[in-house]
Amino acid sequence: MTMLRTALALGLWLAAGAAAAQARKPAPAPSAGQGCVDCHQQRTPAIVADWKASRHAAVQVDCATCHGDAHRGNDDVAKALIPTPETCAQCHEAQVAQFKKGKHALAWASVKAMPTFHYQPLAIREGLKGCGGCHKLGLKSPAELKELKEASGGFGVASCDACHTRHLFSKAEARRPEACQTCHMGFDHPQWEMYSGSKHGVRNALKQQKAIPEDAAAPTCQTCHMQEGNHEVRTAWGFLALRLPFPEDDPQWKADRITILQGLGVLDPKGNPTARLDAVKGADMARLTQEAFDAERAKTLRTCNPCHSANFAKEQLRQSEGLLRDADHLMAEGIREVAALYQDGVLQKPKGYASAFPDLLTFHDAPTPVEQTLFVMFLEHRMRAFQGAFHANPDYANWYGWSELQRDLVEIRAMAEDMRRVARKPAAKAAAKPRPSPTPAAKPKP
Repeated sequence: MTMLRTALALGLWLAAGAAAAQARKPAPAPSAGQGCVDCHQQRTPAIVADWKASRHAAVQVDCATCHGDAHRGNDDVAKALIPTPETCAQCHEAQVAQFKKGKHALAWASVKAMPTFHYQPLAIREGLKGCGGCHKLGLKSPAELKELKEASGGFGVASCDACHTRHLFSKAEARRPEACQTCHMGFDHPQWEMYSGSKHGVRNALKQQKAIPEDAAAPTCQTCHMQEGNHEVRTAWGFLALRLPFPEDDPQWKADRITILQGLGVLDPKGNPTARLDAVKGADMARLTQEAFDAERAKTLRTCNPCHSANFAKEQLRQSEGLLRDADHLMAEGIREVAALYQDGVLQKPKGYASAFPDLLTFHDAPTPVEQTLFVMFLEHRMRAFQGAFHANPDYANWYGWSELQRDLVEIRAMAEDMRRVARKPAAKAAAKPRPSPTPAAKPKP
C-alpha cells in the first residue's frame, strides 16, 4: 500500500510539472489566415461573413491560400496578392482549362481590339465603369496585368469572380441566370432582357416562385451556354453573327456579309483581308471554318432535344438564321449608301481611317451623323434582330430589331440624299456664276 501511495504521488508530481512546463511555453502564433479574419472582422465584416458562409471556409481554404501571407498590417497592404485564374487553378484545374478555351477568356483581348475603346475615358476602360467592367474577366498578359493594376488601384485583374462573386465564390450563384445579367444586358447585347421575357425565362421565374413543379423544364442561360457545366461558353454564330466560309449557295447573303466585313475593316474596300482579320482570329470572335461552326451548332441542337423534337429545334434555328440573313441585307444596304458618299467625294476620308469607307468599329466616335446612324443600326438594331430570334423573344426580334433596321435604312438614305443635294449646290453655283465679259479691244488710234 505504501508503495502504491508513493507511485501515485510521484505520478501526480510529474503531471503537475509537465503542466507547469506547458504553461510556461508561449502560445502558438495564430495562422496567417486566422490573423486576416481577426483583423478584417473589424475592418470589412461583410467580407468575412461571406467567406465564413462559403465552401472555402468549410474546407479550410483561408485568406492566405489566395492572397498570400506577406500582408500583415496597415503598412503593407500592397503585399496582398490579388487572385488570377492561375490562383483558382490550384484547386479548379479542369474548370480553368475550360475557361481558357472559351470566349470569356478572350473578353479583354476583344475589347482592346476595338479602336474606340482606346479613346474612352480612363474610368470607362481600366477604371471598370464601362466596357472594362465586364471585359476585365478576360485573360491578360503580365504587362497588361501590371498596366491594369496601376490604372485601377490594383483591382480588376481577376476573372472567375465575375460569376462566382467574392467572397462567397458560390457555385449555386453562378448557376443562376441572374449571374449573367450584369454584363449581358443593355444597348448592344440585351440577352438578359430577351431571356427573362421569353418563355424560357418566364418558366424559370415561375419555377422559383413555386408556381410550377420543381421538376418542370425551365432552361437558364447556363443550360444552353454551359452544357454539363463546361466553362468554355461558346456559340456557333459568335457575338457578331459573322462567320466563314461564305454561303456559296446564297450569292446575295455572301455579298452582304462581305460588305459588313468591309464595314468592320476586316476586309478592305476591294475585299482583301486586313490586319483586323488577325485580331478577329486572335480573339476568336467568329467561327472561321465550317467544321467549327457545325460542331457548336450540333451542341446547341443536343441541348434543345430533351425539351423539343429534333425537327422543331432545327426549324427554329433555320428561321432564326433566315432573319439574320434578311437583317444582314438591310445592314449591307446601309453600309453601301454611306460608302457611296465616300466614293463620290461627298464625305472625305477622316484622319485615322485606313480607307475612304465607313468604319463600324468607330462606334460612337463616328465623325458624321449619317455614320452615327449606321453605327446604331449595326450595334443595336442588327444585334437585337438576330439575338432576339435566337433567344426566343419575338418582340425583341421584330420591334426592337427588324423594325428599327428598316427605319434606319430609310433615315440613312434620306440623309445621304440631303448631303448630296448640299454638295451639288456649290458646283451648281460655280456653273451658274456669270463669266466676266471679255475686255473690249482697244480702239485703234486715228
